[in-house]
Amino acid sequence: MGVKAVIIKGGYTLHLDEDDQNKQNTLSSRGNNDVNRVIGHAQDYFLSKEDLNAKACKVGDRMCDGSRGLWLGSSFYDSANTHGTGCTLSSAIASALAIGHWQRQIAGNAGGGAAMAIRTIDACCIAKEYVTAGVARGMQLGNGPGPVVHTSFANSNRYFPSIPIDPSIPNMRVKPFLPMRRKKRGIAFLTDNTERGAEVHTIGNIIPIVDDIQLVERLCQTPGITDIQLRMKNNTTATANSNDNEEILPVIKRCQAICTKARVRLWINDYWNEAIQAGCFGVHLGQEDLARCILNPEDDLQDSTSGGGLYAIRDAGLALGISTHSYAELSVALGLAPSYVSLGPIYPTSSKDVGFGPQGVETVETWRKLLGDAKGACSGGDDDIPLVVIGGIGDREKAGEVWRAGADCIAVIGAVKRADNLEDVVRNLTLAME
Repeated sequence: MGVKAVIIKGGYTLHLDEDDQNKQNTLSSRGNNDVNRVIGHAQDYFLSKEDLNAKACKVGDRMCDGSRGLWLGSSFYDSANTHGTGCTLSSAIASALAIGHWQRQIAGNAGGGAAMAIRTIDACCIAKEYVTAGVARGMQLGNGPGPVVHTSFANSNRYFPSIPIDPSIPNMRVKPFLPMRRKKRGIAFLTDNTERGAEVHTIGNIIPIVDDIQLVERLCQTPGITDIQLRMKNNTTATANSNDNEEILPVIKRCQAICTKARVRLWINDYWNEAIQAGCFGVHLGQEDLARCILNPEDDLQDSTSGGGLYAIRDAGLALGISTHSYAELSVALGLAPSYVSLGPIYPTSSKDVGFGPQGVETVETWRKLLGDAKGACSGGDDDIPLVVIGGIGDREKAGEVWRAGADCIAVIGAVKRADNLEDVVRNLTLAME
């Protein structure tokens, strides 16, 4: 069958820019090319020939698809107690793959979405966290280097890896997108969104996802709404297949004008170029759109460095939300320091087909741990990236379940589109999130 994937443990082959004299001098003074030690984070290189489009999760090209090669970066722990890292890494990868196989083949519909989606790259992300935690907690037993400590899978953001665009920049130095703050639990919900000019914005309890101007107008008149996401896909006001922004931009500008008057933050799904031109608050990208944004940016907004349209969003001062469904997709999101991370679908839903099974409440709890002290996209005393959940959350009971599991905000589609009384729906969902 041949080798399907390879992970190169370490980071010695990482190329450094010749203009970065400080790093070069440090390397020369040490007399080696231990990049991990110099730049302060541990990196492994992953390359795969798996056909993820056909076999893994029925999605398009993503930044975490290993066919183009990618780096996995995590915190670097300068410890001598690293005995057994290679064996532990390979065993952890095999164990994580077995979990994914079991979820798909045996658990069936009872399996969790992220667990069912564990493929080689996801297994490597999980295993790298396991080994990093083991190195961090390593201890010397007798003479010589001690062994890595055996811990648990997917348990802490301190050790969970990221997949960076630029592997020479450590996570703590990645320039974040517009920060969003988690709402402190137990504090009354704020309906007057007056933070537009503030340095840090608090994410609301609910983000309705809509596709027409009329619903945007109704929601802006509904108490409790601080955020709205405009998602123009098939059969909407403007077609997503347009080759230019002649149809898209006027709709976005109109919605932005409505939201500005109501002091509501408008997020645009996918159309980052138009969102920048219209002066919207933020952009939400799925994993496939994220890859297009980075690899095929709009020429007039392109940054000269890698990252393309993504850096244009950041440099324009817009917030960024990123969808995740699997462990590798979460690693991609963490490498970008976004304003928030979303997870879905939590429950079965007919609103959107994402190619992943329901995540369930347990995955919400896991994601909260892995986002628990993520650096870069937050402040105000907390270092946590807000977690937005979506999928089948149409009533107060389910909203309460995800809230107790650690979600900060719920994104809803069907609940608002089918609502006879928007104010009642928003009130009930909001009360469940307090």
